[in-house]
Amino acid sequence: MRRFSDDFAAHIAQGATTLCWCWRVTRKDSVRMGFTDHDRALVFDGVSFEPLSGFSGTEIESSLGLAVDNLDVEGALSSDAITEGDIAAGLYDDAEIVLFRVNWQDVSQREILKRGSIGEVSRGELAFQAEFRSLAHRLQQTVGRTYQFGCDAVLGDARCGVNLEDPAFKGTGAATSVSERVVQVSGLDGFADDHFSQGRLTWQTGENEGQTVKVKAHQNDGAMVEITLWQRPVNPIAAGDTFTVLAGCPHTFEACQAKFDNAVNFRGFPHIPGNDFVLGYARQNEEDNDGSPIVR
Repeated sequence: MRRFSDDFAAHIAQGATTLCWCWRVTRKDSVRMGFTDHDRALVFDGVSFEPLSGFSGTEIESSLGLAVDNLDVEGALSSDAITEGDIAAGLYDDAEIVLFRVNWQDVSQREILKRGSIGEVSRGELAFQAEFRSLAHRLQQTVGRTYQFGCDAVLGDARCGVNLEDPAFKGTGAATSVSERVVQVSGLDGFADDHFSQGRLTWQTGENEGQTVKVKAHQNDGAMVEITLWQRPVNPIAAGDTFTVLAGCPHTFEACQAKFDNAVNFRGFPHIPGNDFVLGYARQNEEDNDGSPIVR
């Protein structure tokens, strides 16, 4: 059973209460923001909790056991603190969120009711919706390494060791023609077809300056270089917008060896027998299941 402080419990026990909701968000870049459904700003713990019209939360679902508690927060894109660009840039992904119940007449009377993180954030033209996930969702995440066919390192991190500043893996260019998520570019003629597929592109100039997006496909047919993005940028891409783009990695042993010359640091297990081997059986005059080495 949850126990509140004596003062807060006494206030709740009154016939009439002055309670409101406050939630504090701490983004991955350490920016802290506070919001409340009260009609004026409240300040505590060094954070100003700003009132937001059109900012509302759904019912909180709580249950016994290890099920993940959920709460959706909806709001208009009218706050100076929450911008469409920051949402699209992923600054709110997995941000820490703390939910308070507060006596707005005396903010020292407050209790933390939920802790968790922001899950999926969806946005429209005029509003956004953010999913709150309780701490229980951490129990559903993979901790440590797993035995899998592909590499589990991030290209360019300490475990991978590839230097992404190497000109062989980093290109600069400019948009020449744009159609939704498909961008024809200049400056990448020297790179082979598919080199930047699954890579990351960062805009250096234009309305999307500073934003990083994932590359879905890179095509170079000798006459034209084209990059397809996974998502349409927040702002329109204009001809002449410049960018840097990093090579992509499919996390296979073949790519690690041939594309990056980095097989010694491959973090997967490419020789694990697959389902065909597990379900197979020995046959006369065949070597697949006779106990001979799989890798020679």
